[in-house]
Amino acid sequence: MGPSGSGKSTLMNLLGCLDTPTSGKYFLSNIDVSLMPDDDLAKVRNEEIGFVFQSFNLLPRMSALENVSLPLVYSGITKSKRLAKARDVLAQVGLSDRAQHRPNELSGGQRQRVAIARALVNEPSIILADEPTGNLDTKTSNEIMQIFETIYDAGNTIILVTHEQDIAAHAHRLINMRDGVIASDIQNESIVRIQQ
Repeated sequence: MGPSGSGKSTLMNLLGCLDTPTSGKYFLSNIDVSLMPDDDLAKVRNEEIGFVFQSFNLLPRMSALENVSLPLVYSGITKSKRLAKARDVLAQVGLSDRAQHRPNELSGGQRQRVAIARALVNEPSIILADEPTGNLDTKTSNEIMQIFETIYDAGNTIILVTHEQDIAAHAHRLINMRDGVIASDIQNESIVRIQQ
């Protein structure tokens, strides 16, 4: 969390290997990615990181199933296996019945579920979610956060940017940024207590 201009997007771009740091090192899964060439970074992004965006970033001419299977194209697996895996992940987010629908035939919450499924399809270790509930109503936002909690419980790390306190309340750890630095980093005691 943090005000506009605090460095949240820059940090997300660095964590997602979209930008490279001007100084220091960044280790992801014990690999120093801070000095990797672009082709190697693209491979790391595809294998280790799933992205979920506020605007969904779905391709309008493709079905939900095709959108979800897209990251697997670069994995070298056959089309039938890609689609089978995409179907499995769509089922995880409760959209089996919408697999053949295009984005314009889906609600905002359904589009975000497709985007989450697309982020999960390569079984990444990290999910980066930039304002994933920003375009959604309160009820749908809570449903999306329940999906994220299920993903977290399955062992994924989720790093989420939000301006909304009620969304941040779902987080296990709250990091506030200001002027490009971490202003505070605290555990969410209400969640930590429940888990113990």
